[in-house]
Amino acid sequence: MSTRIVVVGGGTAGARLAQRLPVTLLGEEPHAPYNRVLLADVLAGRYAPEVIALPEPREPVRLGVRAVRIDRAARTVECADGSLVGYDRLVLATGSNPVLPPLRGLRGAELPEGVHPFRTLDDCLTLRALVRPGVRAVVIGGGLLGVSAARALAALGAEVVLTQQGERLMERQLDAHASSLLRDHVEALGVEVHTECRVSGLRQRDGAVTAVELADGFVLDAQVVVLACGVRPRTALAREAGLAVATGIVVDDELRTSDPYIHAIGDCAEHAGRVYGLAGPAQEQADVLTDLLLAEECGQPARRAERVPTTDSGRPRYTGTRSLTRLTLGGAHPLDLAAFGEATPRPGDDVVQLTDATRTAYRKVVVRGDRLVGGVLLGDLAAVGALARAWEGDEALPDEAPLLHLLTHDGGSS
Repeated sequence: MSTRIVVVGGGTAGARLAQRLPVTLLGEEPHAPYNRVLLADVLAGRYAPEVIALPEPREPVRLGVRAVRIDRAARTVECADGSLVGYDRLVLATGSNPVLPPLRGLRGAELPEGVHPFRTLDDCLTLRALVRPGVRAVVIGGGLLGVSAARALAALGAEVVLTQQGERLMERQLDAHASSLLRDHVEALGVEVHTECRVSGLRQRDGAVTAVELADGFVLDAQVVVLACGVRPRTALAREAGLAVATGIVVDDELRTSDPYIHAIGDCAEHAGRVYGLAGPAQEQADVLTDLLLAEECGQPARRAERVPTTDSGRPRYTGTRSLTRLTLGGAHPLDLAAFGEATPRPGDDVVQLTDATRTAYRKVVVRGDRLVGGVLLGDLAAVGALARAWEGDEALPDEAPLLHLLTHDGGSS
């Protein structure tokens, strides 16, 4: 391509774009792009770090390079090492930062010894070096990331306590019954779970964490504390360049920012008021942007990636992503789960659920009118493919198929 495309960020979105286009990719981390979804498996020792590497980009990645300033008039990116990188099109794929909770004992970004976020491969490798059988570890946050971290630490033999401020684990994805089954499984792995439990502070000695204080006065001894309190889009680079920023960097259906020469994709991007923070949407955004840039380079509509919609003019556009959350929890009896859409029904919705207590299997779908709007599956994911197609396609369900067929192994597709 004659167009100079510079991508800032070597995560899922940036790496996906770089696999399909010749770009200059600036990666802040010293590691080649990797699959962040599999970090818990690296921490647990299931995979070596090299196993989770993503396919190589078309052009070599500039690793360990941090972009510090965008000059929109000159169309250059200034890096921390003083170098300037010129662009015709700039793609911000800066990802997100872990949220650091407002706790006594935490001062800005300086963390006491033994306190770590769980966001990058370096975080993972640091934790793996610290944790030995019998080490007391407290995970703060009972969402998807916290549950994954607790499972991995337990696999290393740590004595793990998982604290969740909300009423239940993974409350954003799961209904009450599914969350209860998940809690039973996590506790069977040896993890002590506390819900409706607010952490108020950290105790330290000589700069190292010694305990976690709860708001009710209870104290949890800790040699390692993992912060899994969610993520926040990295927008500082965009904001300082004068781009429109809300929660994330605001983009339109062509993933353009308020500057027509700058795009944003992945965790840092906000489209139609929504920041996704998931791998599936990041990949789809990268695919749409790839096709847009190819179309502009060729002066005509490019061949589109699968399921990429277009405008009336034939140009690719991004209309949002429907993607499932999937997680596998190890142990003597591994547990698979998948969740999508709205697992909690509204008045008037139809709900079908099947429970097999002997196999720890639970399946539930929510139907609104003639549309599948959400579901949860634990233990038995045989129907997940058909359910995902029905939900992602947002198509009317056939009148002749009973709702119960949605939960059969073929999802009613036969």
